[in-house]
Amino acid sequence: MANLGIGIIGAGNISSAYLRLAPLFKGLEVRAVADLSMEAATARAEEFGVKAQGVDELLANKDVDVVINLTIPDAHYAVTKRILEAGKHAYSEKPLVLTLEEGKTLRDLAASKGLAVGCAPDTFLGGAHQQARAIVDEGRIGTITTAVACVQNHGPEGWHPSPEFFFLPGAGPMLDLGPYYVANLINFLGPVRRVGAITSSATPTRTIGSGARAGQAIPVKTPTNIHALLEFHSGAVVNLTTSWDVWHHKRNHFEFYGTEGTLYVPDPNFFGGTVEVADREGNLTEVAPWDHPFGVPNQEHPKHGALANYRTAGLADMVAALQGGRDARCSLERTLHGVDVMTACLTSGETGGFVTLTTTCTRPAALSPDEARALLR
Repeated sequence: MANLGIGIIGAGNISSAYLRLAPLFKGLEVRAVADLSMEAATARAEEFGVKAQGVDELLANKDVDVVINLTIPDAHYAVTKRILEAGKHAYSEKPLVLTLEEGKTLRDLAASKGLAVGCAPDTFLGGAHQQARAIVDEGRIGTITTAVACVQNHGPEGWHPSPEFFFLPGAGPMLDLGPYYVANLINFLGPVRRVGAITSSATPTRTIGSGARAGQAIPVKTPTNIHALLEFHSGAVVNLTTSWDVWHHKRNHFEFYGTEGTLYVPDPNFFGGTVEVADREGNLTEVAPWDHPFGVPNQEHPKHGALANYRTAGLADMVAALQGGRDARCSLERTLHGVDVMTACLTSGETGGFVTLTTTCTRPAALSPDEARALLR
């Protein structure tokens, strides 16, 4: 597989993960890093031995074929639009956009130029999630009728020095953390037909807990507690909770309830974890991990210990799809449907009624251990 030149716009903390992990994958060669701050771009480029450029210079760089958008979420749409207008494929950190209308504009622009757009998260490609997907596809728990998925904590104001954006319209826990959960639900169950939600906020303000502005109050202008019901085209009904109003809980996993048993799937913020299956008699079994390369721990986390982290797997799959003429697993179609799901939940919370979605998608192809190995160098 020939390498495609990769450029990165946005030299913040997350860029180091992409720069560190991209060399694991075939077809990817990071050639330049850009940022509004040339100082930040230069520091990151020197750290990883690539070229530092201004944003305009990178977009004009003929050695760059695909640009990764790692800017702040509020800038994702505008920057991805510029990438496409420059004639380059785009891969964005989540969320791709903050409104469905923005997503449709990018879809139409990409189609008119024959370009691809992909988007994180790609954690559903992890070894644990793909093993759980195989269990579902084999019919071990029968037909999935219902499921529960939760992401709950007390928000980013305790650790982020400038967390205002997280609490403004277009953010909140649904759009910040929801993409991991919605993408994985689509991986298991396919597209959503309609949603209903109740939303709230525990407090009108939050207090910054770190940095130079510690102690400063900031306004909360978007729901921080969303309890949603998702009805899938498959007939499954899922209870999805995203909340920044919770101090502690024990619900970090998915629970899928089928006609023949129950499947417990680990936190989709990560690539690995423990998969468990219960049969009709209630016998619970921990599934022995299969030999999937994206489940092998390769990073030590200060809180969670040894973790599997294969961020950029979705980008590598998109590049392989471009070169092989097939559908990318982290495709624009699925990302746009995910945005539709999340924004519809927020709309339902405002209106008090169910919202029927205007987009759909297919399930992504499963990623077998051999197919995953084929993406690695």
